[in-house]
Amino acid sequence: MESPIQLVEGMTSKKVFFSALATGIIALALLLVSFGISGVAYAVPIAGVGDFYVEFDHLEGTGYTFYPKMGETSAEASAPQGTNLIDRLTIQNLKLYKDFNVGGQWIRVEITASQPVQISGLEQDAASIQANANFSNLVLAEKHSSDWQKQFKQTSSTIVLDHAKIKTHYLFQKTMSMNGMKVVVERINK
Repeated sequence: MESPIQLVEGMTSKKVFFSALATGIIALALLLVSFGISGVAYAVPIAGVGDFYVEFDHLEGTGYTFYPKMGETSAEASAPQGTNLIDRLTIQNLKLYKDFNVGGQWIRVEITASQPVQISGLEQDAASIQANANFSNLVLAEKHSSDWQKQFKQTSSTIVLDHAKIKTHYLFQKTMSMNGMKVVVERINK
């Protein structure tokens, strides 16, 4: 009686395998070297990971705009939020973190920067902002529109936030310079 399963023996082409491995390592090394030399990461979206927290000691920015919206969170398809746009900003002592419940244990992914962080083209959707705030040339304006999200807008030429804690759902930067970056993944008690 013959076995219904036939084993097929093959060989891995070492030349193709090591060429692909070397290409991947070189591409990764070039990416890390470019980040190390310039300290700049381009188009850094942090989205689709649900609500996470941003904390910092001090933020100075120019070209600030705020408007309300309904946006997606990890818990709801549509929840009230506010969109914050800032053209250019500098942040001191930045800390971003997200907590995950994995099999009954809490795990925190935390990103910190020991040096001032330079950002251009910031777009952020937040459910809450706690901070000491200062604005220059602040304008709060209502407009007639059938779209409720276009009925209110806040703008200012400068914004300064101190001792901030922001619950956010979406974060995008055109460019970000984050020298002294540290990423830690650890178990936490919650």
